Amino acid sequence: MPELTFSADEARRIFLRAQGLLGSPYGRRGKPQAVLQQLGAVQLDTISVLARSHELVPYARLGAVGRGAVEAAYWQGTRAFEYWSHAACVLPMSTWPLYAFRRRAFVKRGHRWHKMADSERSCTEVLARLRGEGPMTATELGGAKNGGSWYDWSESKIAIEWLLDTGVAVCTERRGWKRVYDLAERVVPAELLVQDLDDATCLSELTARAGTALGVATVKDLADYQRLAVEQIRSALPDSGLVEVQVAGWGKDGRTAAAWADPAVLAEQPRGRHRTTLLSPFDSLVWDRARTERVFGFAHRLEAYVPKGKRVHGYFAMPLLSGGRLVGRVDPAREGQTLVARQISLADAKHVPAAGKALWEAAEWVGCTDVRAERVLPETLAAPLASALASA
Repeated sequence: MPELTFSADEARRIFLRAQGLLGSPYGRRGKPQAVLQQLGAVQLDTISVLARSHELVPYARLGAVGRGAVEAAYWQGTRAFEYWSHAACVLPMSTWPLYAFRRRAFVKRGHRWHKMADSERSCTEVLARLRGEGPMTATELGGAKNGGSWYDWSESKIAIEWLLDTGVAVCTERRGWKRVYDLAERVVPAELLVQDLDDATCLSELTARAGTALGVATVKDLADYQRLAVEQIRSALPDSGLVEVQVAGWGKDGRTAAAWADPAVLAEQPRGRHRTTLLSPFDSLVWDRARTERVFGFAHRLEAYVPKGKRVHGYFAMPLLSGGRLVGRVDPAREGQTLVARQISLADAKHVPAAGKALWEAAEWVGCTDVRAERVLPETLAAPLASALASA
């Protein structure tokens, strides 16, 4: 029976610290690449409101870091690559060998969900183009689509994605939001490319890294972080270096639950200043809905794909983090130089100053000179929020 038990509040603070949102784990002049290394994965998504999600993640932790610096941290040199982790993510290049298990799984399956009419010919032609002409987008390789719906991919697009899945090709750059594909043998550092880790080693290391990024986590939390099966996590735990603990209140009906902790969190209590910020719905602090509700008592879902009339909080509602709690939501938009909160919902009047601070900080980061809130819930907070915005 594990001897160490954390309270739910202690576990929440450990999680915030591990995610870089409590204290200054990145130093006084933190850089986006340090955020990527700590989190291990930064999710990509096509939606852009204030900015794209992969920009919002370092912003939430570092403040008004230059957007150019964020892009450079991901796409300049060979610092990172794009692959399947929690979802399509930017990953530190140093972790390339750890995804060999996933590349082998694709090879074993033998195909993507898209089927090619002549896979061998298509892959050979795409490889020849990359080898002879250098890095290319799917459009440059022959067009991404056949002209139908978004998933009606061309033969060359299916081929290059298959080559990316299996590790023959790699994406280390986005150009106008398009993946730029290159040969792995040309881009991945040789000392990483030659490593051929077995599945057990890959899984134990990825489990350990998920534990570091979460601080303290259940088996399901660890599995979700890298989209692994619970059975894979269980098999990897003995060699992961994580320590078995208990967390009060995490179990069913508020009972104590078994969890696993990064050994580093056992040495000292997490201390420091809490970040006040808006979070992307794809931020790793909140991308696991079940964990978010358990840790913060905050039920959140992305409503971008919900019909407009059925949305409760808005198209791209961003959770508001303040004082180590999720205290509201803001659905932002831009109108010229004005940042508009289409809807802002707050749990309590005491969070109005935090909302005003977060909105102005976000506005200045994206180059806006004014902030306006259209709908405030509860409505009694509309006047106080307007005052807070005016005086900020």
